[in-house]
Amino acid sequence: MPGRMLFRYTREEVAKHNTISDLWVIYNNKVYDVTEFAEDHPGGPELIREWGGKDVTKILVDPTSHVHSDVAYEVLADLCMGEIVEGPLTGNTLSLMDNKTTDHDKGFDERTADRFHPQTTDITYDFHKEKFLDLNKPLFEQVVNSKFSKEFYLEQIHQPRHLPYSAKIFANPWLEILTKTPWYVIPIVWIPLISYHIFMASELGSRPVTILFFIGIGIWTLLEYGLHRYLFHVDSFLPDHPYALTLHFTLHGIHHYLPMDKLRLVMPPVLGFAIALPIMQFAYSVFPIKIAHALMAGAKFGYICYDLTHYHLHHARPFGKHLREMKTYHLGHHYKNYELGYGITSKMWDYVFGTILDE
Repeated sequence: MPGRMLFRYTREEVAKHNTISDLWVIYNNKVYDVTEFAEDHPGGPELIREWGGKDVTKILVDPTSHVHSDVAYEVLADLCMGEIVEGPLTGNTLSLMDNKTTDHDKGFDERTADRFHPQTTDITYDFHKEKFLDLNKPLFEQVVNSKFSKEFYLEQIHQPRHLPYSAKIFANPWLEILTKTPWYVIPIVWIPLISYHIFMASELGSRPVTILFFIGIGIWTLLEYGLHRYLFHVDSFLPDHPYALTLHFTLHGIHHYLPMDKLRLVMPPVLGFAIALPIMQFAYSVFPIKIAHALMAGAKFGYICYDLTHYHLHHARPFGKHLREMKTYHLGHHYKNYELGYGITSKMWDYVFGTILDE
C-alpha cells in the first residue's frame, strides 16, 4: 500500500464509524475505509452497513455467507488506512505507519511527528498505479516531456513518495551533482558572505550594525514566508504547460514529491544565489550601501537558520518545545494541507496573513 499514511486505532474507535456515510471495517487487524466502495458492493451497501465498525475477518471466508474472490481482497487492500492496536490509544501507541494523508487523518502532534519514519515507496507499483513519474529514471526529462494536465500534476506532486536514496533528476552526472546539497554546505558557503557584509558595514559602528543585522533577520522572516507562499507555491497561477510544470517541479515540487530526501532539503547554492541576487540589487538600490550590507548580513543569517531548521524538522528529533511544535506544523504542511502553514522557523506570518494550519 505505497503512498498512504496509516495510523493505529483501537477497536472502540473503529466501532464509531458505522454509518453509510462513514463506514470502516476491520480485517486481519487492519482498518479499512469502505465508505465510497459501499455503493459499488455487489451485495449492496446495506450488507456492508451491517458490518460497519466491526471485524469482517471471519465473515469474508464464511462459506455459508460468501467466500470472497482475490479481486475483493485487492480492492480492500487499496482502502487500508491503519491497523488495530489493543488497549487504549495513548501517546505511546499512536503512530504513523506510512506516508499519504487520508480523509480520516488524525493530524500530527508531538507524539507522532517525533517518530515520523515513513515506509519506502514501492516505485514500480507506484508508477503502474498512478501513471505519473518513474522513479527508476531521471525525473527532469520525464516532466519536461510530459503531457500531464496541471490538475493531475499538482495532485500527484503533493502525494509524497519516500526512497532510502536520492532519486535521479538529471541523466547528466554534472547537472545531477548540482541538485544535491548536504546541509553543512549552507553555513560553509554563506557565512563568509555574511562576514563580508559585516566588514563592509563596519564603519557604521558596532551598535548600528547590530541593530540593522537584527532588522535584516526580521526582513528575512517575511521573505521566508513570501518566497514559500508566492514563489514555491504559485500553484493557482501556474500555466498549464509542461515548461511551467517543470519550473515548479525544479523549484519546489520535487521537495513535496520526495520530502524526506536528505540531499534536497536545503537550497543548492546555485539556486540560492539566483534568488538572492535580485533581492540584493533591490537592497542596494533602496538603502545606502553600508546600511544595505548590514541588512543583507542579517537576512543571510536568517536564511541559514531557515535552511538548517528546515533540514532539522525533516530529519531530526527536535529539542525544545518550539522546534517540536514546528516539526509537527511543517509535517502538517506536507501531509495534511500544502495550501496552509508556510512558516518554517515560526508561525508568525501565517497568523498575520491568515494561512495558519490548524493542527
